[in-house]
Amino acid sequence: MRLHSPRHPRHEEAATALHDLVADQSDHGRPVLVEGPRDVAALRALGLPGPFEVVNRGWDVGRRVAHLVETYGTRGVDGGPALHLLMDWDRTGGRLQSTFRRRLEAFDVKVDASTREVLMRCLKPETRTVEGLSGLVDVLAIDGQ
Repeated sequence: MRLHSPRHPRHEEAATALHDLVADQSDHGRPVLVEGPRDVAALRALGLPGPFEVVNRGWDVGRRVAHLVETYGTRGVDGGPALHLLMDWDRTGGRLQSTFRRRLEAFDVKVDASTREVLMRCLKPETRTVEGLSGLVDVLAIDGQ
């Protein structure tokens, strides 16, 4: 277990959201949809085990959505969301988040965007990207790592 210096309450809230995401992935294997490979690297550095799906791999939105529905279905094994959406909280990420959420929900896919909402609210001063979380590993270190 790491010893942490005192954190700001908003960093505690962000770390808790990430801890909950780690627990969900460990318990249910629910994937996280991110924008690119550097986002995956940042989340792995924070202790997320995966699986991950990446938006930017040369497929259009329709093909990516079809792949996600075919691979993960509309609900998780526990009846919860089929996947987590975690796009950047900049303008482009917001558009991608809305597009994927709308398109997936049109196929009756239940998605979870709560981690993004917490990170966006708590970390906007330091970063507006998932990739930028890699610079906050010490601040956001999840207990037990």
